[in-house]
Amino acid sequence: MKNVDDLIESAAELAARGLSKGEIADELNVSRETASWLVERSGATAEPTDMPAREGAASPGSSPQDIHVDWSAIGRDSKRMGAIAEAMADMLAKHGEGVDLTIGIEKAGGPIATLVARALETDLGTYTPAKHQWEEGDIEELGGTFSRNFAGIRDRECYIVDDTITSGTTMRETIEAIRAEGGEPLACVVLADKQGLEELDGVPVYSLLQVISVGKEDN
Repeated sequence: MKNVDDLIESAAELAARGLSKGEIADELNVSRETASWLVERSGATAEPTDMPAREGAASPGSSPQDIHVDWSAIGRDSKRMGAIAEAMADMLAKHGEGVDLTIGIEKAGGPIATLVARALETDLGTYTPAKHQWEEGDIEELGGTFSRNFAGIRDRECYIVDDTITSGTTMRETIEAIRAEGGEPLACVVLADKQGLEELDGVPVYSLLQVISVGKEDN
């Protein structure tokens, strides 16, 4: 993907396949505001989403401030993914002793977490965030879920793995969900962090890349 038109076309294709706007945001590694804007620009939906206003969000019809991260050159090759997972696992290994659980945030975080868990020799769990259900209405009324097909929290210490941090909302949601189950997240790691975060709710955040937008402020 090289420009906004490519993203708009991709958003239209994903919407046509029945993905929610939250899932489109996940697939394109953009914020919820950006996903909504791309879908509306594509003409794939004629009904606007009732989305809670957030600080820094774009006004209706305007282009949101965001950065698209395309890591498909890594994702399409299992050998590259394995090498990246080893690096991510190395970042996590300094936290805690005897940690035996790694949680991947679906969708893209799941495959990465599988390889990280293998490198760290831990069990694997997955969490599907609320944004995957988000289409219309207030996302704050929705909830995420842990898959029963994988390891449970059961009051265990764990690591959290995802592909990107855009606003930090999904990572914070996952931390809260783990704590609600009695678990204790010791550290988070992602491929790319658009916010440059060092921690979230007291949990250290690591990334292989920090992608920061630098622009002139209006006078």
